[in-house]
Amino acid sequence: MTHSTRTDTARQLAALAHDRILILDGAMGTQIQTLGLSEEDYAGHGSGHVCRHHSELPQKGNNDLLILTQPDAVEEIHFNFAMAGADIVETNTFSATTIAQADYGMEDAVHDLNADGARIARRAMDRATAIDGKPRFVAGAVGPTNRTASLSPDVNDPGYRAVTFDDLRVAYGQQVRGLIAGGADLILIETIFDTLNAKAAIFACYEAFEEHGAKLPLMISGTITDASGRTLSGQTPTAFWHSVSHARPFTVGLNCALGAAAMRPHIAELAGVADTLICAYPNAGLPNAFGEYDEGPDETASQVGEFAAEGLVNIVGGCCGTTPDHIKAIADAVAQYAPRKLREKVAA
Repeated sequence: MTHSTRTDTARQLAALAHDRILILDGAMGTQIQTLGLSEEDYAGHGSGHVCRHHSELPQKGNNDLLILTQPDAVEEIHFNFAMAGADIVETNTFSATTIAQADYGMEDAVHDLNADGARIARRAMDRATAIDGKPRFVAGAVGPTNRTASLSPDVNDPGYRAVTFDDLRVAYGQQVRGLIAGGADLILIETIFDTLNAKAAIFACYEAFEEHGAKLPLMISGTITDASGRTLSGQTPTAFWHSVSHARPFTVGLNCALGAAAMRPHIAELAGVADTLICAYPNAGLPNAFGEYDEGPDETASQVGEFAAEGLVNIVGGCCGTTPDHIKAIADAVAQYAPRKLREKVAA
């Protein structure tokens, strides 16, 4: 994709967001679980898609690897979310960094996971657009990794860190370059529990954008971990915004950890301080004793609809437990409401 094409895409996205509340997709993991895949399926044995990368470690649970071993299944999930009403779908690359893939011995697959992940999502979006003519966009999903730069994993050594800022910057840089190569329209840094990790991702994005010669729109989404109203690294929504506002993101928002009802006050706080678009994609309620999500599409949509009715949001979708049915219900619930208006910037 050329520089001018990416610029046109960014302008088109901004224009659509000005006119209406946009819809993000739902949970990839929830849909993958319904497939009942085995270790053989994850490894790609018998699928007709031979994985170019090998590891002696078990791969079941490595959802990102399905980009290479079960691409048709991943594409169909993207397509189903698009047809349910999603304007933006996330690549299946939440854990596609060398840091996260180290658990599976698949560090060498990172570039291919991200590049192919973006291409698969783009194919699904093009299929959907061919049916109804609606423009759709691919967000390169950048997860938090399974390490934190701000906190020690060892209670007996509070000064210890399992990862450094530079470790994260390098890993995120590899991921973002792959997403750009695959044709992602924007980058979504999501499920942020540690803002220092996010700042490393932001830094890596800007390094990659400079090399590429064009800036992609950035979506930044934090996670409030409990009733304290703070991220794991201790920030309130307001503090979180001030820590990432320098990135001039296309959107800032919250996802995961909470259902819509519990997320609402934190989204309201963020909407009150941020001078950019607000994105919210909560879980389908809280998990039950078996780790499953019981909140149905209508219930989730009703609560997200209240976000829209109160003028708090510009983009909405779903996180853990949300299905295409949830996304369709959310899209229907917010369709009647105007998007949140940006606050006027006060001259210095």
